[in-house]
Amino acid sequence: MAGPRDPAERCSCRNTNCVERPLRRLFEGLASGVAACPWPFVLVPLLLSGGLGAGFVFLPQRQENDIEGQFTPTWGPAKAERDFVRRHFPTNDSERFSAARLPTEGAYAALIAVATNGASVLDAAPWAEVLRLNATVHDAEYERLCARTDGGCASPNELLSRWGHAGPQDPRSLRFPVNDSIFLGTALGGVETDGGQVLRARALKLQYYLREDGPEAQDSRQWLEGFLQNISSKVAELHLGSIQVTYFTSLSRQQEFERITKSVIPLFSVTYFLTITFAIVSCLRLSCIRNNIWLASCGVLSSGLAVLSSFGLLLFCGVPFVVTVANAPFLILGVGVDDMFIMIASWEQSLRKKEKSNVKSLLAETYSEAALSVTITTLTDVLAFFIGTWTAFPSVRSFCLYTGTAFIFCYVYTLTFFGAVLVLNHKREQGNRHWLTCMRVNVGKDQAENSCLYNACCIGSSSRQPSEPEGDHPMNVFFKKYYGPFVTNKWSKVLMVVLYGAYLASSIYGCTQIREGIDLRNLANDASYVIPYYDDDDKYFSTYGPRVMVAITESVDYWNESVRLGIESCVQNLENISYVDKNLTESWLRVYTELDKRGLINISSKTDFLNNLNVLFRARPSFEWDINKTQDEIEASRFFIQTVNVTSTVDEKNLVNELREAAKQCSIPLKVYHPAFIYCDQYLVIVQNTIQNVVVAAGAMLVVSLVLIPNPLCCLWVTFAIASVIVGVAGFMTFWNVNLDSISMINLVICIGFSVDFSAHISYAFVTSGESSANKRAIEALSLLGYPVLQGAVSTILGVVVLAAASTYIFRTFFKIMFLVILFGALHGLVFIPVFLTFFGNFGRSPNTISKKLELEKL
Repeated sequence: MAGPRDPAERCSCRNTNCVERPLRRLFEGLASGVAACPWPFVLVPLLLSGGLGAGFVFLPQRQENDIEGQFTPTWGPAKAERDFVRRHFPTNDSERFSAARLPTEGAYAALIAVATNGASVLDAAPWAEVLRLNATVHDAEYERLCARTDGGCASPNELLSRWGHAGPQDPRSLRFPVNDSIFLGTALGGVETDGGQVLRARALKLQYYLREDGPEAQDSRQWLEGFLQNISSKVAELHLGSIQVTYFTSLSRQQEFERITKSVIPLFSVTYFLTITFAIVSCLRLSCIRNNIWLASCGVLSSGLAVLSSFGLLLFCGVPFVVTVANAPFLILGVGVDDMFIMIASWEQSLRKKEKSNVKSLLAETYSEAALSVTITTLTDVLAFFIGTWTAFPSVRSFCLYTGTAFIFCYVYTLTFFGAVLVLNHKREQGNRHWLTCMRVNVGKDQAENSCLYNACCIGSSSRQPSEPEGDHPMNVFFKKYYGPFVTNKWSKVLMVVLYGAYLASSIYGCTQIREGIDLRNLANDASYVIPYYDDDDKYFSTYGPRVMVAITESVDYWNESVRLGIESCVQNLENISYVDKNLTESWLRVYTELDKRGLINISSKTDFLNNLNVLFRARPSFEWDINKTQDEIEASRFFIQTVNVTSTVDEKNLVNELREAAKQCSIPLKVYHPAFIYCDQYLVIVQNTIQNVVVAAGAMLVVSLVLIPNPLCCLWVTFAIASVIVGVAGFMTFWNVNLDSISMINLVICIGFSVDFSAHISYAFVTSGESSANKRAIEALSLLGYPVLQGAVSTILGVVVLAAASTYIFRTFFKIMFLVILFGALHGLVFIPVFLTFFGNFGRSPNTISKKLELEKL
């Protein structure tokens, strides 16, 4: 730090940070080394990036875009429930297939046929086209691979089995949702009934299940892939006029998810173009000598090298690369350019000081000021990301690991590679060489008579000499003479307080309306064929939700009447949940007990109960699949309840929570399960994980602030900014139709680092200012830091703005929340905090600080 300190100040940590001074000395020593020999600091990062970049050859092997693996909690309860079902209720899709009894979604192709012009799909013309469609799909290869039951392929729709080619005789002969003990709730959609009799139905679903166990599994997958490739052309060849068809397979969700990464690759070039253009325009000077175009370009290049090095290193180390990581380069580019602006601004500040003439002292002062600032922001960001790895979601974990590592490389390259570029650029200026050709340029003595374009391209001047310091940047003048006085005006303060009140009230209201969970349709491209299928499914088949399996997980004395009554009580508690239709429960024990009541069998003893099960199985063969029986006991059994009106993520969350709570309260050991619960488990941990990461990261930020910026008032405002920005982002993302899911959770962690970035510099500059009044200190803080903060905000937004044009939810969500983070962070740093600081006057400022101006002019 320039200037002498008094002995008391040198010996005490009360007025100066004991960590800050050693760091400054360290940075000054690094700067001396870079200034003395810049070329190694240019070449080593380039060579290191090239070497580590070779790790990208492992990218195909490291890509892990399994939706279940990346977007569901690692230890979700539904995964344990699925394992239990697999162990105790093994499937046999070659002989006794039942879709409702599968532990997974199964391997299937699905078609939804919707009658056109408001007609019924059960009318003669639509039905005939449904039959033609079915015949097209049901080919010889499907016949070989289909899941089988009762000696034939499982029917894609129960109505085909009932009516077949004869067609519907009279829709009124059908009852809905159950017809002759067959559930039609997932077979017909948009149904209108009269007393349970079907009047008309708008849609019909065909589901073609294939065997996924045994040697046919790979053939089934190939059939499904061929189905996806050919179904559009086959449907077109049928010239269907009475129905519209949408399609989906068990492979579709995963395949469409894997394709979205490719859709964002073209946006990288647009991002780099925008960022380089902004950097060049920001650093442009109307002199062919003093032009900083190369500095701007190398600053962007430094960020690119950081991405190359960090990603290559982690790929070498075997860290999974998931689709969320594709967001990281956009963020890193914006942050890297922000650091570049801080370095350049500090360099310019050093050049304006007459006593600094040689490059070593110039760079030493630049590093002593800017490097500490960059260290604080980098440390807070890296901590936020590494704390974000403590999550149950692998997709979040990978993103935070890749991004945090990239920030470290970005920091190192800024202090080495870019610092060396600053030295080389200064030497070029000292030699009066052209910015592009590096040829010597004659000093123009009559520049004032020439145009600005002529001066910029053809005329130079001797490099900035101490006797000819360059003036303040126009934007710094704007913040000092116009913006600062405006925001410190008393009426402006009143307006800002009112605006903040409106902001806070809106944010808190938005937080109360947060929706949780990721909609699976959002994992596909907007133009994907799965979107119309999801739309039809939601529109016509949302009345009846998952058919939930309820398993008794331990061996109990079923022959004991009190035990049976306990089981019945548990079933009734589950049926009393608002999302369950008690008339559609399927329970082998109820049927078995009814046979006993009719006197057809006796189940009062263990021997009779076990021996008479064959009577039950002859009456209802499917019940045999619901009882895991050994020779002398029943190890586990299951029954099914039908859910209804599960139409939103809120309904899904409430359904799973209520079912599990009811099962937990039961005296009989129960588990409730459906394959969809694997994805519903995110609701159990998403809020908890988010709050945990935010609180821990915020605490870490405060520790960093206290260590590196030892001023209680400054830390108070850092805390305020973190809380306020997070509340604002969480609230306003609700208004922008963004759910709280693993994607948005990533960005809420990012909030913390950026909240510190924008608030710490302004508040610290204020509390350490030597001006006499609070208003003047706010104006000085804005004049020193306003433009760099604004540059950093704009550069970061430019880094992610192209994601707004992405055709996938993941990337648009990243843009939306990053935009809110930067907007609200900059708003606090440039508007709210300067105003609020003026209300506190001299609180938290030491006498030494009041008596003299701040030596550290943070950028």
